[in-house]
Order: sequence, then structure tokens, then C-alpha cells
Amino acid sequence: MHIRKSLTNVLSAVCGVIVIAAVAVWQFYLFVSFRGSHGQMDLQGGAMHLWLAIGAALMACLAGFLVFSVFLRYDKTRELHIMA
Repeated sequence: MHIRKSLTNVLSAVCGVIVIAAVAVWQFYLFVSFRGSHGQMDLQGGAMHLWLAIGAALMACLAGFLVFSVFLRYDKTRELHIMA
């Protein structure tokens, strides 16, 4: 499978990874600062935010690995063939 490496593709892929990582950070922030109905800190009440943060962080790591493995791959079309 050949994926064309252009500046637009690279920037959109990197921006996508950054957005997913930002969602993970935001969900973790919501988990840490979750307050109950009485206005007190409630660590167990925001468990769903913690799971969303973990899931988004794993997705960001996987997407980053896939993006950089595709865009840093050796390009065989730019190889110089010298015939003897």
C-alpha cells in the first residue's frame, strides 16, 4: 500500500494525534477536579472520566505510532539505481 507523503497529510495526521492527546488530558483534568453534589471533591464519582482519559491516551499513543511508522518509512521510489 502506497501512501503519498505530502506536507498536508503529515500536518493533518500530527494535528489529529494532538487533538486526541488533548482530549485525554481534558478527561483526566475532569477526573481530578470532579466534585460531588455537595461541592466536595469526590474521587470515585469521576471514574468514567478516568476511563475515558486512559482510552484516549492509548488511542493517541497508537495513532502516533502508526503515523510515524508510515511517514518515516524508507521510500523505495526515491532510490537511485545505478546500472553497471
